[in-house]
Formats: sequence, structure tokens, C-alpha cells
Amino acid sequence: MLTFSKIQTSHPLYSFVEGLLHQAFPVDERRDDDAQRYNTDHSPAFNCYLITDEEEENETAIGLITVWELNGFRYVEHLATSPAIRNKGYGKRIMEALQKEFPGIIILEVERPEDEMSTRRIAFYQRCGFTLCNQDYLQPPYRKGGKSLPLYLMYAGTDSIDEQYPEIRDEIYRKVYDVK
Repeated sequence: MLTFSKIQTSHPLYSFVEGLLHQAFPVDERRDDDAQRYNTDHSPAFNCYLITDEEEENETAIGLITVWELNGFRYVEHLATSPAIRNKGYGKRIMEALQKEFPGIIILEVERPEDEMSTRRIAFYQRCGFTLCNQDYLQPPYRKGGKSLPLYLMYAGTDSIDEQYPEIRDEIYRKVYDVK
């Protein structure tokens, strides 16, 4: 059974989470460690979850997911699994557990389908019940002097986000990326 445990930086496995963030996401796709740690410990809208699998008597750390509680939806900022368990069906199980754990609208960002990997990632999320929103979306930079990234949003838990798209985008910009 998969478990999402909300953790703070004092948790003994926070270093696993931070290391996995570094492995899975390039610098331009994550905030610096101090800002990430601050959000983990102090932001009421931000939740850092350690994902574990409770097989038999052993509980194994398999990944992380960070989720923002925003106005009328949840935004999944980062999701990564340990390289040791990749290609073993955990991604699908995590997405099912995510939607069960957090009913309602869930939003996440994906790279535009410009290569095989990004196309496969979008198809994976679609198989997990997410829909691609084709409206232009630009991820603001995480760092001063950083680059914006052209991405798309994907969503689950509703038939469409087209009408609410400007409000959803602006809420993510304000709360997650601190864009005024």
C-alpha cells in the first residue's frame, strides 16, 4: 500500500526527498534548497510528502510529491520516484493514490510534446485520467535571472479548466512562483 506522509525538514528522510529533487529536476525546474526548506516548514499552502510503500513489514521510501492547496484546486509541483523502483508500475499507482487522497481538481505542469520523452509523459498522465490543456502556459523562473519554460497544464477531477484557466494560471503564478 502506498502512503503519502507529510514531512518537514526535521524528518529523518528529508535528505532522501531533497536528494531526489536534485536528481529528478534540473536547477531551472526547482527552487533553491533554502526556499524549498522554508516552504516545507512554514508555508501553510505547501505540502511536502514522502511516498512510501508498505510491503509486508518493511516500509520503503519510493518517492516524493509536493502539493499546493490553492483556491479551488490542488497543484502538484514536483513528483519523482527513486531510480531503484522506476519501470515497476509505481507511477500509475502513485497517480491513483494521489487522486484518491486528494479528491477534486488536480493540476500539474508538463513539458510540451517536443520529443519522445515528453510525449510519453503526457500519454502516461492521460492514461491516469488527466487531460491536456492546450492553452499557452509559461512557467515563471524559480530563481532571479532564471529562465521561463513553455509548458502545458494537465488536469483531473473536472471536465474542463478552459473557462477558469486565467484564474488557475494566475493563482499558480502568485502563490507558487511569487509573481506579483
